[in-house]
Amino acid sequence: MKVLVVDDDIVSRMVLMHLIDSCGQFEILEAEDGADAWNQLEQGLRPAICFCDLRMPRLSGMDLLQRVRADGALGAMPFVLVSSATDRDTVDQASGLGASGYIVKPFQGEQVREHMAGLAGSDPIAVALRAEKVQATLLRLGIGAERLMIYLGGLQSQVAAAGTDIAELLESGDHGAAHVRIDRLHAGCVTLGLNGAADTLKTLPPGALDGAQVKLALAEVVRSAMHQSEALKRLGSAS
Repeated sequence: MKVLVVDDDIVSRMVLMHLIDSCGQFEILEAEDGADAWNQLEQGLRPAICFCDLRMPRLSGMDLLQRVRADGALGAMPFVLVSSATDRDTVDQASGLGASGYIVKPFQGEQVREHMAGLAGSDPIAVALRAEKVQATLLRLGIGAERLMIYLGGLQSQVAAAGTDIAELLESGDHGAAHVRIDRLHAGCVTLGLNGAADTLKTLPPGALDGAQVKLALAEVVRSAMHQSEALKRLGSAS
């Protein structure tokens, strides 16, 4: 199974390739930027999944994603964007262009393993993110697909705002207030059936919080909401 890793930073590229290699037996291919990746894809490369950095010279990750989704032979390929950015505009753009997932730097092995495990499962979203089936969420909440999509988007907005607020609270030493914000997000995840994201937030220590750890946990919430939104779109197209 071929995996394509695209990143103009050779260190980041090698770290990600090492994490993928630890997930099993894969043929890992690399591209030094989006233009290099697109050239390989045009020449017939058909990877099972692509991990791509967001900001690169010549052709960005967003631009490459847009080209891939517009190509009939490549459009269904799982495409995971990799970035240090967690702002709502970036996440919305990635989701709107059809990103399969979003990994926040610095890399964590579990993030990569979830995406790789999803390739072997019949339902990548449920396998990777332990989220409730969207049909079950709709039934439990008694709402339609359009309303659930709004709720998922709202949760992503809350995460974007909370990320900035929590960072400021931790800098000022107010860990109690930071926990209050995290608890609210946890309640939102539970309500929307994002069980894996809820569990990730619950694993944060009850006392002093580490800013980097919190950032990774919030990124999991965003990624889970994006996956659930994608599952909701698939449900709509299949009906």
